[in-house]
Amino acid sequence: MKILLAGATGVVGRRLIPLLVQAGHEVAGTTRRTERAGLLRDLGAAPVVVDMLDGPAVRDAVAAERPDAVIHQLTDLSEEDFDANSQLRITGTRHLVDAARAAGVETMIAQSIAWLYVPGDAAAVETDPLDSSLPPYAGVAALEDAVGEMAHGVVLRYGALYGPGTWYAPDGAIAERVRAGTLRPAPSWTSFVHADDAASAALAALDWPAGAVNIVDDEPATTADWLPVYSAAIGAPHPGSAGKHAASTGRPVSNAKALSLGWKPRVTSWRTGFARMDAASD
Repeated sequence: MKILLAGATGVVGRRLIPLLVQAGHEVAGTTRRTERAGLLRDLGAAPVVVDMLDGPAVRDAVAAERPDAVIHQLTDLSEEDFDANSQLRITGTRHLVDAARAAGVETMIAQSIAWLYVPGDAAAVETDPLDSSLPPYAGVAALEDAVGEMAHGVVLRYGALYGPGTWYAPDGAIAERVRAGTLRPAPSWTSFVHADDAASAALAALDWPAGAVNIVDDEPATTADWLPVYSAAIGAPHPGSAGKHAASTGRPVSNAKALSLGWKPRVTSWRTGFARMDAASD
């Protein structure tokens, strides 16, 4: 197929292009920065320079490419600007869906998040409700609703992405907080997924039925569990222990549906992934 990959220079996009090419697909990748066009060519994609917040430009770009499917990996988090990221989820996704439908595209695979479920002790599955009280909800709900308008829309609810180029890399934002001692152990839940596994899920999802799918590894963990292991991996001091009266937040997330569809993370646990990190190359 011909694939239009929106957000092609992001953490997942850079990993996904070679996978798509190896699978025999023709790839056009979007970026809003002209200087990144060479990177896309090197990875094997035809560059499409377009600002996803510009509706007419997005419509023209999709019409010109005439893809068989669109993969949406758009984010705007390089400056930790959560408002900008929410705007991109809402407005950028709206433009992309409208343009895809106008061009006769039926299939869209889109990146969402797995840490928005209502709190609970049991592992969350895709039919569980999302928590509208959490700040990312507006953007995520708008994204998932828009993708649901596609004839064949698949939403990938990624866990916390880690690996080279992510916030959890030894030179990333989370590592900085850990070294500064501002991130402390707590009974709050995190479900991780290595960025390589996130990319493999996006490729596999081209053959999946419509709907939401959790893309997480096999071992949800509380911050009290994973933070000491992560701290050791990046050479940071041991973070201490959680407070005795700290309340549990969040929820573990199940990957049973993804496993039933044939996807399996190569890095099955953050324990293995963190152990492979070092300060030079993650």
